[in-house]
Amino acid sequence: MNITDLSVHELVEKLENKELTRKEILNAYIDRINEKEDEVKAFVTILDKEALNKLDDIQEKIDNGEIKNRLAGIPIGIKDNMCTKGIKTTCSSKMLENFVSPYDATVIEKLNEENLINLGKLNMDEFAMGGSTEHSYFKKTRNPWNLERVPGGSSGGSAAAVAAGMVPWALGSDTGGSIRQPASFCGVVGLKPTYGLVSRYGLVAFASSLDQIGPITKDVKDSAILLNIIAGHDKKDTTSVDMPKKDYVKALKNDVKGLKIGVPKEFLAEGTNKEVKEKIEEAIKIYKDLGATVEEISLDVAKYSLATYYIIACAEASSNLGRFDGIRYGYRAKDYKDLNELFKKSRSEGFGDEVKRRIILGTYVLSSGYYDAYYKKAQKVRTLVMNEFDKAFEKYDVILTPTSPTVAFKIGEKTSDPLQMYLSDICTVSVNIAGLPGISIPCGVDSNNMPIGMQLIGNKFQEETILNAAYTFEQKFKFREKYKPEFKNS
Repeated sequence: MNITDLSVHELVEKLENKELTRKEILNAYIDRINEKEDEVKAFVTILDKEALNKLDDIQEKIDNGEIKNRLAGIPIGIKDNMCTKGIKTTCSSKMLENFVSPYDATVIEKLNEENLINLGKLNMDEFAMGGSTEHSYFKKTRNPWNLERVPGGSSGGSAAAVAAGMVPWALGSDTGGSIRQPASFCGVVGLKPTYGLVSRYGLVAFASSLDQIGPITKDVKDSAILLNIIAGHDKKDTTSVDMPKKDYVKALKNDVKGLKIGVPKEFLAEGTNKEVKEKIEEAIKIYKDLGATVEEISLDVAKYSLATYYIIACAEASSNLGRFDGIRYGYRAKDYKDLNELFKKSRSEGFGDEVKRRIILGTYVLSSGYYDAYYKKAQKVRTLVMNEFDKAFEKYDVILTPTSPTVAFKIGEKTSDPLQMYLSDICTVSVNIAGLPGISIPCGVDSNNMPIGMQLIGNKFQEETILNAAYTFEQKFKFREKYKPEFKNS
């Protein structure tokens, strides 16, 4: 038995059957990090010693009967844009290279209440801006399925660490697909919850009206378990929705009879890779065989969503990143003559190219001459996108699309052409614009053994519907039994 191949619910079962100890589980993951990190480069900060010390403390409390919860002592990885008290939170940027947070994000507090163990902070595109994890100040993370390819982004470190078996599950954040696209590229499950379901308090903001924290896991049941932990109202986050607590694990019925699925033809149009299209069509057939009703629909949001997303996201990024000025916190330039030069040099030296590109674009669309032409218009289109989805959900329970129009591309292939990189988000950004939940699950591999992801989109706060649809497909398709990362160089 390879411990690091097991899902979290499988690990818990073996703990309860006395087949494994918590120490054996944690040591297996630490050994796996030592074995694979040099190849994959998923971590910014590894907390192996701290994790072992914390486990000793947890085990003592379990033995004394003070801790009774089932997940106590299970390790987890955290994307490095979530504040962790006493531990570096860098956002993979020179700007925050040495920033140690004085407090925990709400999601981290919730993990601590369950006595989960933070095994490390995971690499990402700087300030979550990018789709390949090539825009980190520290390192380029590699895809465990093929080390010459990207793991996706911006939560590439989280997806790669789960796929490589270096953590059993991880938290990522999703602004325009940053959980789902890397999950698709790395052959794991990525869930972007409804906007407002999970607190953003302590998440370093990229675009506040789009960002959402969510799980990246080996299977759908683990996604539901982790969502149970992190979901819930938080008075420290004014966008957090106060609603009754749900048990998402109970929603996993392994039955989709009568489920109505709409497949937008626009998301399978020109630009979608032939093999991706084939696997999506095979998945549709599986759903039909399982008793779901699947129909082609028109969802005319794809062609507007990308431009709308980049205007809104960059505008909010420009505003949010204004606080990094070399004075309050973060990187400060060493040589400057006056205040203006301090601002200019600190930001020029502290931010990478992709972040600068988005700040400039965001500042432009918010400027007095262009606000109405771009930003205001984008907000109007956002309403149209929401209305289109509302109309679709009057008739359908789930909308099915590819997660990405392609499989993972080679490192360096798109860095010189940002527009090509941005097109990788074409299937995912509309979900964030409308504040909807979306999940990516693997539905096969291409001829080069690279994973292909299928996205299921639900109506607001209908996580149970997409989780059950994903779970039912997963039980039938059994991706993890058929395919494994090869850690090869093509």
